[in-house]
Amino acid sequence: MDEIKNENIMLPNEIIENKIFLIRDKKVMFDKDLAELYGVETKRLNEQVRRNIKRFPEDFMFQLSEIEFKNLKSQFATSSWGGRRTLPYVFTEQGVAMLSGILNSNRAINVNIQIMRIFTKIREMLTDNLSIKLEIEEIKKKLQNQDKNIELVFTYLDELIEKKDNSKERKQIGFNKY
Repeated sequence: MDEIKNENIMLPNEIIENKIFLIRDKKVMFDKDLAELYGVETKRLNEQVRRNIKRFPEDFMFQLSEIEFKNLKSQFATSSWGGRRTLPYVFTEQGVAMLSGILNSNRAINVNIQIMRIFTKIREMLTDNLSIKLEIEEIKKKLQNQDKNIELVFTYLDELIEKKDNSKERKQIGFNKY
């Protein structure tokens, strides 16, 4: 693990963004990645979590199943988590926030702030995308209604043209001056 001595260094956002995964429909970060970012060993991070386990309910942190772990390893072709004896823990946004309460180094605090900002940015992007999708759906509905209305107008025009073409001269009703 490349340990950076300067605790106030800002990491490029892309490094952190690339360590956020979607597992069980939750955005999570692996214990190993967080430990690397914080500049501690994974074993030490997990020890601190176990000492403070009441702070980490399942919606803050969970352990991957054997199947999930195997699937992830196969997706990356080579195991970037090689040598593990236990299944990895993953932390949701709330779990990462809770880590700031048990890890007190300046580096951990600074990295945690940066991670929280990135989670917020991702959430805002998803919200923006959702609102854009909703607007597009609304426009589609309006266009479909307009298509139906235009189709109805053409149907009426066709009926009028057909009536005009098939109309017989009508006998005049009324008084004749002859």
